[in-house]
Amino acid sequence: MTLTPEISNDFRATSFPLRLYSGQDALESLPAELKRHGARRAFIVCGRTVSRSFDLIRRIQSILGDACAGVFDEMDKDTSIAAVTAAAQAARAAQADLLISVGAGSVTQGTRVVAILMAEQRPVDELITQYPEQGPAISPKLLAPKVPIINVLTAATSAQNRAGSAVKDPNRAHRMEFFDPKTRPVAIYWDTDALLTAPPSLVRTTAISVYWRAVVSLGAERMTPLSEGDRLHAFRLAQRALQPMSDPQDPAPRMAACAASFLQNRDVDDGGAMTDSQWVSRVVYAFATSIFQTHPHVGQGEANAAVTPTVIRTLGARNPRAMALIAQGLGVWDEGDGLESAPEKAAAELERVFRSVGVPVRLSELKIARDSLPLMVEKSLKNFNADPKREFVKERDMLHELMQACW
Repeated sequence: MTLTPEISNDFRATSFPLRLYSGQDALESLPAELKRHGARRAFIVCGRTVSRSFDLIRRIQSILGDACAGVFDEMDKDTSIAAVTAAAQAARAAQADLLISVGAGSVTQGTRVVAILMAEQRPVDELITQYPEQGPAISPKLLAPKVPIINVLTAATSAQNRAGSAVKDPNRAHRMEFFDPKTRPVAIYWDTDALLTAPPSLVRTTAISVYWRAVVSLGAERMTPLSEGDRLHAFRLAQRALQPMSDPQDPAPRMAACAASFLQNRDVDDGGAMTDSQWVSRVVYAFATSIFQTHPHVGQGEANAAVTPTVIRTLGARNPRAMALIAQGLGVWDEGDGLESAPEKAAAELERVFRSVGVPVRLSELKIARDSLPLMVEKSLKNFNADPKREFVKERDMLHELMQACW
């Protein structure tokens, strides 16, 4: 049988003010963006590599001229609370009235938290998502006005046009999660030369992440006329981005990944139902997040790929129609197949795809110690995006067994 998701005309779409600049010399429009927001003191936030190994930051400083108020280039891979606090102090001291993040996911998320810490006068513990012993997680409202943010991408990231951020604190058992709609960017840049600064390893892990999300989104059982287009084209773009790079100086796969991740976020704004009812997508997201946050040598994309097939085989039966839609989107669903065969078909095809581009599909292949897995599960129990209603706590034993199976 051929499956189709329900297309609902009963939805609400939300648009946020945003300008997107893409292509060669896109960054040359930065002064016009500052003028549009009345900003005179733009502060750049980035990591060491992009600042000290390439000319990108110097190029941005040259474009901004006297409007560049300073640079903080110590944002780290894990978006640590120490780094974002230091960046907020530096931006405040520079009297910044606009922030420019230059990097991928960690820097983009970190810059949002910088804006929050610059504006909010409450202790940081009152600004983050709360996890009471009983009941759902609580995301506090952050009401203070925030300075505008411009995101200059060096690699594709789902963080590019979002409002949530996760920060690591070595003294806490789980990540610190911040959410403020006022930290959505006013502009995004996919500048060709900026994207070419990312090493192939980063390009690959981001492409895998974008592809993974595109695949699980195919399993949505309800779409709107707008979100259907977002999801289907995001999947096509993600397939292009996943192809092995024959030329590391070819920006096309990098641009495709940026466009796919942008559409994946817009899907939600266009009224698309989140895949929050899919146990597979929720558990993979939580597992992968805890893995790459705790093991610095593992990228987010590789973490997703290493657990997805096993999670599909184990939990796919909880949402059989969603798994059948995924299998159909992957081209492995045949007329007459029963829903019970969908998880295995989808899992096997994803294993094939990931292995074809040299990506491991087991945690043991990522050199992750087996005795670290229980900690990964406990970290997964506090992940707002994956489990806002705290349903995972009731499934703790199952999740421990499942994580072991992924190894």
